[in-house]
Amino acid sequence: MARRSPVKVIGSRLLQALPVILLATFMVFALLKLVPGDIAVTLAGDNATDTRIAEIRSIYGLDRPFLVQYGAWLGKVAQGDLSQSLLTGENVATSIGRAFPNTLLIVVIAMVLALVTGIPMGVIAAVKPNGWVDKLVSLIASVGVAIPGFWLAMILVAEFSLKLNWLPATGAKSFSASPIEAIRYALLPGIAIAAYGMAEVARQLRGALLEVLSSQYVRTLHAKGLSMSRILWQHGLKNVSVNLLTIISLLVNRMLAATVVIEAVFAIPGLGSLIVRGAIQRDFPIVQGVVFTVVVVVIAVNLITDLLCAAIDPRIEQ
Repeated sequence: MARRSPVKVIGSRLLQALPVILLATFMVFALLKLVPGDIAVTLAGDNATDTRIAEIRSIYGLDRPFLVQYGAWLGKVAQGDLSQSLLTGENVATSIGRAFPNTLLIVVIAMVLALVTGIPMGVIAAVKPNGWVDKLVSLIASVGVAIPGFWLAMILVAEFSLKLNWLPATGAKSFSASPIEAIRYALLPGIAIAAYGMAEVARQLRGALLEVLSSQYVRTLHAKGLSMSRILWQHGLKNVSVNLLTIISLLVNRMLAATVVIEAVFAIPGLGSLIVRGAIQRDFPIVQGVVFTVVVVVIAVNLITDLLCAAIDPRIEQ
């Protein structure tokens, strides 16, 4: 079967992603309408008359039917406009552009830590299954999956910030201004998120490697006299690379979701804090803009993963 060109693959994935974007933004838009309170009352100020409140609703289109409001927002997005914050008047894209680098740095650090620790653990456990090392890795992975991220974050703050004073407890620094300081501020949040990622990488990689190493062709390689290290690095890891890429793409999505809680613990001005503040204040454009951005990032990560997996194993595309 002939392989499709990357352009056709990307076009097909984007068409499949469109309903996902519409569904996600529509559901969030609908849920925001159920949040108690009235943003028009907040905007009108104290002791505002009913006439003034009604005027505010009319100015911002809050008095229009739900579907009309969603359609208007969607029309602006199609033109590249994420609207403005109802409370500050700042362009939503500007707010997201200021917050996104902080969230991205945390996710990148968490992913690097998860891979650096999880891959060796999974490999060691798979090479000598059912031994004490395998059991220790399984125990550590089980703890990593079970431990709540926000609880681990508070323990890290108490030990490494308040007690030892090694790393800052709250806030963030711009990576472009000072990369080292930015990493110092993002390290503890990254560790708090990386614990689950490390456990998931170790568990999934161990299972995939065990299946490969117990296969018939690996036993044939053993019979030909190839060493375990050569079989592992030239054949084992190559065959599980698709599984590893899939795990990475899933972890990126979960880590982005985890930043909502972690950024609150560390008082980091990222996307998580931005969407929480927008939801509490009923600032609909902010929440919608962040959700749209996150969905686009997730779709982009999945698309890149699909292309890489197809390049590694052409049978996937076929």
